[in-house]
Amino acid sequence: MNWSQSPVVDQVGIEERVARFNTRSIKKESKMQGLKLALSMIDLTTLEGKDTVGKVQQMCYKAQHIADDLVGLPTVAAVCVYPNHVKTAKKCLLHSSVKIASVATAFPSGNSSLRIKLADTKIAVDSGADEVDMVISRGAFLQGNYQYVFDEIATIKEACRHARLKVILETGELSTLDNVRKASDIAIQAGADFIKTSTGKIQPAATMPVTLVMLQAIKDYYEATGIQVGMKPAGGISSAKMSLQYLVMLYETLGDQWMSNEWFRFGASSLANDIVLQIGKEQKGVYYSKDYISMD
Repeated sequence: MNWSQSPVVDQVGIEERVARFNTRSIKKESKMQGLKLALSMIDLTTLEGKDTVGKVQQMCYKAQHIADDLVGLPTVAAVCVYPNHVKTAKKCLLHSSVKIASVATAFPSGNSSLRIKLADTKIAVDSGADEVDMVISRGAFLQGNYQYVFDEIATIKEACRHARLKVILETGELSTLDNVRKASDIAIQAGADFIKTSTGKIQPAATMPVTLVMLQAIKDYYEATGIQVGMKPAGGISSAKMSLQYLVMLYETLGDQWMSNEWFRFGASSLANDIVLQIGKEQKGVYYSKDYISMD
């Protein structure tokens, strides 16, 4: 394939559009609807070396019971864990609509052999993961070995079987918006069900300009093929106000078809807490104390 066909990104134009999204004001009932929608799109995540069975169980409980005293709250979309914790999450969420996502492919660096990456993916899927979050080989990409990146994604996609594949670009290591666009095109054409900005381990993580470039790649592919691809900005989105700005950008770029957690996710566990605070203020007239909200 000729990856040079990816369009050049107009950085000034991207920044101007993002600035306009940031001026949107959403009030009253529309704000509440937006906050609940954003909450339903969150993937709660624990991806630390100190993860334990108990921590995963706690997160799964939170996923189903964000704030039981508030009216009409949805559950989050998914929980995301390492492959060895998928079975624990599966047991905790057995009768829930919350999906189980698992990182794989030598997350977060991606520096391993394809054999190990496939084994990692197999463990996650065999253990019951509904979704797999893989990382691309950024070293190969930055060397210009685009066919290698494409082939690796396509191979992992096949190994996912029934599970949906989210492809993490780790945009903080790609340096330019042109690289972000090219990596997005490669991932989409290789079969990604979602493209995702970041692992959350590298800064900068998700930004609105990067997300807009990725949304435009999705739009162009949809217009050319009629195939929908999902989007997941991850890392650095911690305020309810920011989540609403992302939803405005999503709606104005891709339209109503993408306004559900089937096609858009936030990888931002701390975001759930701020959304709960804002909804609680609207429903009760006072802010919750943060002491009443689990940080994990």
